[in-house]
Amino acid sequence: MKKKIDEEIELGEGIQANIEKNILSLNGQKGENRKDFNNPLIQIKIDGNKIKLSSKRLTKREKKLAGTFKSHIKNMIKGVNEGHIYKLKICSSHFPMNVSINNDELVVKNFFGEKSPRTLKIKSGVTTKVEGSEIIIESTNKELAGQAAADIEQLTRITNKDRRIFQDGIYITEKDGKKIE
Repeated sequence: MKKKIDEEIELGEGIQANIEKNILSLNGQKGENRKDFNNPLIQIKIDGNKIKLSSKRLTKREKKLAGTFKSHIKNMIKGVNEGHIYKLKICSSHFPMNVSINNDELVVKNFFGEKSPRTLKIKSGVTTKVEGSEIIIESTNKELAGQAAADIEQLTRITNKDRRIFQDGIYITEKDGKKIE
């Protein structure tokens, strides 16, 4: 029976890892990704081309934390290798909506015939492109990309109208490689 946790995560080729004061930073082809793993129950060490997670005890809490840390590190590795991509679809049936990006700000004009445009400041570390009726969000950090997609979707949220009839808005269609039906 195991008395402690010993997990290993393999780093891919071309990824440099560094840890300072429980802040893990990874550098890869797409850029850099940093995350704070400050928890006294789990220790993180870099050994050559591997990241090792260890704990002195084996309780449910340590198992859950180790699994969470492992998932975050895998997302960081995927982010610096390939990047995380979210796709959104622009749907406008009642009024022709105009979506553009100006100086790190997403601008939605003529949403339901509104005179003033709706604007959203795009977070740093996220690149956003508008291609026809599709918005593509890319980032090395999965949490930043997902939050940016959610913020854009909330920008065109409709209240006090029947959602079956008024389907105008911007909706997430693909979450980091997973299609949404």
